[in-house]
Amino acid sequence: MNSNTLIETTKIFVKKELVEAEGGHDWFHIERVYNNAMLIAKGETVNTGIVALAALLHDIADSKFYGGDDTIGPKKARKFLFEQNVDSIIIEHVIKIIENISYSFNIGNTTNFNSIELQVVQDADRLDALGAIGIARAFNYGGFKNRAIYNPDIKPNLNLTKAEYKASTAPTINHFYGKLLLLKDKMNTVSGKKIAEKRHDYMVAFLRQFFAECDGER
Repeated sequence: MNSNTLIETTKIFVKKELVEAEGGHDWFHIERVYNNAMLIAKGETVNTGIVALAALLHDIADSKFYGGDDTIGPKKARKFLFEQNVDSIIIEHVIKIIENISYSFNIGNTTNFNSIELQVVQDADRLDALGAIGIARAFNYGGFKNRAIYNPDIKPNLNLTKAEYKASTAPTINHFYGKLLLLKDKMNTVSGKKIAEKRHDYMVAFLRQFFAECDGER
């Protein structure tokens, strides 16, 4: 199977797997991350095939929808790639990216694995948590989990452990302070950092307006 056919086959597989997914983690999230990754990859020396596959498969089974089980996504991705007769070295690299990409995995965690391909896909995924899309996704997931939009009596925890982060039921606004506003300084690539700056500023402006309206500004 040539690379273009593999990518198209992967897209079909992912669309089918995520047909009933929560709106912030559906096929359109995957498509945006894929597009972001391919854009960032243009400025880096990378294996674009690995970047493409990892971007498409990175959220094939997000652990937050599987009782916190981080192993299901990599297992599904590995099975699919094996069935497509993908070279074992490529499979292992893609799986390592999927295992190491998430924000929660990297809280208080050090890993020996790193690659420019991981950095590109990680930046692409983080960009989709920023800006207008990031705001929309945050509130969509908050609604999906029936969380409060904002509660002034529940202050953001700025030093969440991995376990606390994954178990949090705090209002959606708190998520901006526990994760989203921190992403700008965690980007890996030059292109990713540049795009993140603009999206970060948009979120800061949104929060300024949000709190002004909460305070009764007209």
